[in-house]
Amino acid sequence: MNKQHIHDRIASLRERMAAQDLTAIIVPSADPHLSEYLPEYWQGRLWLSGFTGSVGTLVVTADFAGLWTDSRYWVHAAAQLEGTGISLEKLAPGRPNHIDWLATHLAEGDSVAVDGNVLSIAEQDKLLDAFDANDITLITERDVLTEIWTDRPALPSAKLYQHDAQFVAQSATDKLAAVRSGMQEAGATHHLLSSLDDIAWLTNLRGSDVDYNPVFLAHMLISADSADSATLFVDNSKVSSDIAKALEDSGITLADYDAVQDALSALTPGDLLLLDPNKVAVGTLSKMADDVGFIEQIAPSTLLKSVKSDADIEHVREAMRQDGAALCEFFATFEQRLANGERLSELDVDSMLIEVRSQQPHYVSPSFPTIAGFNENGALPHYRATPEKFSYLDVAEGEGGLLLIDSGAQYQNGTTDITRVVGIGQVSDEHKRDFTTVLKAHIALARAYFPDGIASPLIDAICRAPLWQAQMDYGHGTGHGVGYFLNVHEGPQVIAYSASTPKERAMKAGMISSNEPGLYREGKWGIRIENLVVNTPVANPTESEFGEFLHFETVTYCPIDTRLLDKSLLDQVEVEWLNDYHRQVYAELKDRVAGAALDWLTERTQAI
Repeated sequence: MNKQHIHDRIASLRERMAAQDLTAIIVPSADPHLSEYLPEYWQGRLWLSGFTGSVGTLVVTADFAGLWTDSRYWVHAAAQLEGTGISLEKLAPGRPNHIDWLATHLAEGDSVAVDGNVLSIAEQDKLLDAFDANDITLITERDVLTEIWTDRPALPSAKLYQHDAQFVAQSATDKLAAVRSGMQEAGATHHLLSSLDDIAWLTNLRGSDVDYNPVFLAHMLISADSADSATLFVDNSKVSSDIAKALEDSGITLADYDAVQDALSALTPGDLLLLDPNKVAVGTLSKMADDVGFIEQIAPSTLLKSVKSDADIEHVREAMRQDGAALCEFFATFEQRLANGERLSELDVDSMLIEVRSQQPHYVSPSFPTIAGFNENGALPHYRATPEKFSYLDVAEGEGGLLLIDSGAQYQNGTTDITRVVGIGQVSDEHKRDFTTVLKAHIALARAYFPDGIASPLIDAICRAPLWQAQMDYGHGTGHGVGYFLNVHEGPQVIAYSASTPKERAMKAGMISSNEPGLYREGKWGIRIENLVVNTPVANPTESEFGEFLHFETVTYCPIDTRLLDKSLLDQVEVEWLNDYHRQVYAELKDRVAGAALDWLTERTQAI
């Protein structure tokens, strides 16, 4: 992006701030649904700063502009912010976040504006707690950005569609009944949902309003009494007559997307509204009376959809087989083209992956932007090659490098997410040492047994132990939940020792998570090995008096490149795990591929 454009936009913003007597503006990475991936209309932080990462908060004052982001993006952000006048502020334990900075640098009587339409209730509470002590005013009723973003894109208008019935195990009626049961347990008379994946899951509908996630812009207001309405607030032009009829049959009425505030204004002091303060924006409640009661907790649907049914999991296994077959085709072609002397780039990897996956049954789209990072680019955990900035997979004679490929797809029968590392040229002993150490970490978690109901962040140390033993580590979490033809990043579980441990993050049978330890050497290379795993009850517990235990079933089927191993660093149990995994991969995929792809699969699954 043109750096002068950034300077001009920040200057225009400051002019508006001065005219409205605002000391500071906060521009988060968010929309009214607190989504991870945003429609273009809500990508204000990107438009103002030029930073393309998915996580970051921009703060602008009269003489300062700073962007806070975590370690996944530090190198990436530093390059994109250079020359913009915006400083990179690194988010890390013990370092001030943007709220701390504002509370420290602003004076009594100063004012801070943030668009309430993209500010969660939980984030507003944090701001108010920090500002009240210093008598700093928080203003959430102004969208200053729209005043200068004159060519702001329109909201998306893609049609809704039904999740293919052959892959749906539970009707919308039954899901709604389960949500109402959770509401009654909480004592709520009404429940507001703004999180898009919850709404898509609950209605068995999908959409294309957000890149990579098959969701649509909507809110939902549910009454606890099934005799009363559940209302879906959505752009009605997106809804076909068939879908409208299906919703009506499920007890769901339609209203315009912008009517949610008016509907909430009709609640009375005797009502109790259940909402997730992390997933509902302040602006959505702007017309609601102050005396309506709140119950702030995780949405029942978030917990319900995190536990997949046996039928769901079987569909996911099939999607993983399809994805594995596509990856065999990709790697066989990719390696042959390199061997033929073709000059390939990181962008070629992305296009080749989309081509092979799109030929699989029930394919819809990628599940996130492909990360194909060669050598130093692989050391950026969320790197993305663009036509403006990418690398060729070139190595000098006698030298070698590592290509990290993190990719996935949305299929009607499941969501995939996998990371593999490929050696290009002559890899070094140091490459092999790092790769093998990461594999040891991956195997440690893949083999783990843990109590049913344990807080998910607590098992992170099991994975990191082999890396810590070698005095190595990585900055991102080890695992995230994965949706069922929904968001590739799904809660409530998260495998990250830095995360909090509320009861909602308990590990339960049927949850699908990623297992993705890594290692990153800035300016050199990055390594990450990722499979998806399902929480599975132990079939024959040996010590039942200690309660129920779970273990992981790995459901990603794709070889791990044994050419990158230093076998001397693996113990016999780890060797057996890898050989068993490769036997399973071969068995699952051998009848789905032919020719060069089958040859590649056969060679890459040989025992070590």
